[in-house]
Amino acid sequence: MSRFQVVSGKGGTGKTTVAAALALALAAEGRRTLLVEVEGRQGIAQLFEAGSLPYEERRIAVAPGGGEVYALAIDAELALLDYLQMFYKLGSAGRALKKLGAIDFATTIAPGVRDVLLTGKACEAVRRKDRQNRFVYDYVIMDAPPTGRITRFLNVNDEVAGLARIGPIHNQAQAVMRVLKSPETAVHLVTLLEEMPVQETADGIAELRAAELPVGRVIVNMVRPQLLDGDALRAASGGRRKEIAKTLTRAGVTGSAALVRPLVEQAAEHTQRVALEREQRAVLAGLGLPGYELPLLGEGVDRAGLDELAAALREQGAGQGESGRGAGS
Repeated sequence: MSRFQVVSGKGGTGKTTVAAALALALAAEGRRTLLVEVEGRQGIAQLFEAGSLPYEERRIAVAPGGGEVYALAIDAELALLDYLQMFYKLGSAGRALKKLGAIDFATTIAPGVRDVLLTGKACEAVRRKDRQNRFVYDYVIMDAPPTGRITRFLNVNDEVAGLARIGPIHNQAQAVMRVLKSPETAVHLVTLLEEMPVQETADGIAELRAAELPVGRVIVNMVRPQLLDGDALRAASGGRRKEIAKTLTRAGVTGSAALVRPLVEQAAEHTQRVALEREQRAVLAGLGLPGYELPLLGEGVDRAGLDELAAALREQGAGQGESGRGAGS
């Protein structure tokens, strides 16, 4: 399984929740996972009921089997200071530039610089090794920008490498793209069984493939249970009110006649939804990608809910059969 897993999706599909659940699932059985946020929304901190994440890697959860989940909210300005120190040894000079506002200017005005820094910091975590030449993290999961921006966001280093033909900027951009376009990386797209998210997912997959970026899985989130079997769905769609009224009466339900209409209407709505979801599943199946399905949590998502989603991912194969941290190649 790829060590760097990027999670994107249309707004409202729950991509941050899915990224957090995936981090927990992959951390099981003693593995160490880093969950990275790049949009500055502190969504990870809210899900894990932690304080605002600083620009440092902080442990936020322990998964079953003793695995650890660390989190990092990447700040573009501080990442640029890291970059200046790493490649140009400008520690104190970089801090002086920040005071003068040059760092803020570079990360907000210069085209693509912000995305280069965000992806670069994440890829550095993927490549990082300890003194025993083992990877520090078994997996790095990125809660990435939405589907409409994901290809440009990940591919920006290709553009930078083309603009800067030589030097450390060119070399860094090429190193990042080697990670992003390698089997180490998988870009997952989160969707709902609704027409607009499914269409945006299909468009996003086409863009990722055109850019030669590695597409992972389609993760269908908030899947609602089918409450009626096939016979009941057909009966509901036919509006068989007399039969329903008789059944309620036999069951001893008082005022059954008044209940028939709202029951039939609700059943018809359920039938329409099931038909729509069936159509969208067929569209997703036509994309030719493996997938996961996660249930709708009626009480919202808290830490217990994240554990439930992580367990669902594990049941479907996420992270299974993977060894712990080992020597890198």
